[in-house]
Amino acid sequence: MSAATLAHRMRQIRPSPTAEISVKVRALGAQGHAVINLGEGELDFPTPPHIAHAGIAAIEMGDTKYTAVPGTPALKQAIIAKFRRENDLRYEVAEVIAGAGAKQLIFNALLATVNPGDEVIIPAPYWVSYPDMVALAEGMPRVVACFERDGWKLQPEALEAAITARTRWVILNSPNNPTGAVYSAREMLALTQVLLRHPHVLVMADDIYEHTRYVADFVTPAALEPRLKARTLTVNGVSKAYSMTGWRIGYAAGPQWLVEAMQVLQSQSTSNASSISQAAAVAALEGGTGFMQDWLALLGQRRDRVLQMLARIDGLDGAPPEGAFYVFANCTALLGKTTPQGQRLDSDLDLANYLLDTAHVGTVHGSAFGAPGYLRIAYAVDMAVLDDACLRIEQACAALVARQAPSPTEQRLSPFGRS
Repeated sequence: MSAATLAHRMRQIRPSPTAEISVKVRALGAQGHAVINLGEGELDFPTPPHIAHAGIAAIEMGDTKYTAVPGTPALKQAIIAKFRRENDLRYEVAEVIAGAGAKQLIFNALLATVNPGDEVIIPAPYWVSYPDMVALAEGMPRVVACFERDGWKLQPEALEAAITARTRWVILNSPNNPTGAVYSAREMLALTQVLLRHPHVLVMADDIYEHTRYVADFVTPAALEPRLKARTLTVNGVSKAYSMTGWRIGYAAGPQWLVEAMQVLQSQSTSNASSISQAAAVAALEGGTGFMQDWLALLGQRRDRVLQMLARIDGLDGAPPEGAFYVFANCTALLGKTTPQGQRLDSDLDLANYLLDTAHVGTVHGSAFGAPGYLRIAYAVDMAVLDDACLRIEQACAALVARQAPSPTEQRLSPFGRS
């Protein structure tokens, strides 16, 4: 048996680049290196005690059996109340579903609706998994470039130009991973007006970073434009806001026909999410978000620390992100330089590997997000650790030897630049 035995769909996808970085970081750590991982998308804060205690209580009460596939009645009611309270969105029980992470729900929605050849519009920079999930559903990712000069936000005219008769979905992610861009009401409204003209297009609102933002306003398409609600799936979860990545609970709300199809797929794959995690998620959604202000204050300090580092490095640059916990740094000026070992850095991947191998700091190259010439730097780590990482990056960049001529890769990067 060999790789030739694998299904053809396996040729359409790649391993998650962010997961690969974590594997390399762990491998270096196992070799005895003090590695700092700024490539992982999770908060370093512990899950709040009241949430953790709810999970422990579920175990102690024997709440360890199968639940209904789309979630327990208590969790579904908590999800409905959350959408009504925080987003002014009203859903019935049959219109909400919980699963083993928002990632699973996005995948189920695409698998349930995308036929071979259907197109899914994905603004770039994008979360690394969107194109591969579309490919697994035998659809065609239609990547639409967004630009640094526009704050990394999809422009209505670009959306209009990308929509065809084959368009099945548009995916909108705000706050955005990897850029931290947050759409204002005006910016999102302009996109919704385009979508109103194309009633065959479904809307995927990935709101997973909703509470991790530094601007006051948050808008989600179905709430901003109620006429889109009947064809919008709003996806969220407890992973990012409540520091519960390992609990694996995501949730979504949308039209009943779609949620029912997602439930069928889930019943034949993972079935219900963990009963223990569901109990903890109820406590999260019902327990308030007051503690997040302290977290955001710390994250803001860490964000500023990374921006201070970038300001000192000739060749790295980045604007303050409005949300999430990443700085998306422009590194095109470093490409073409040579390492002390004599290796020419011709791509953002080369630079990310150099920082990992030499400085022992993990970052993620922008090409993984559909935006070559950038690095995603996650700053959700302790300030002392972040200080150490920033110093290592500075020293590693200072050791590079000036380039002699623009590299071929760099010459191809201009579409994402400020120009």
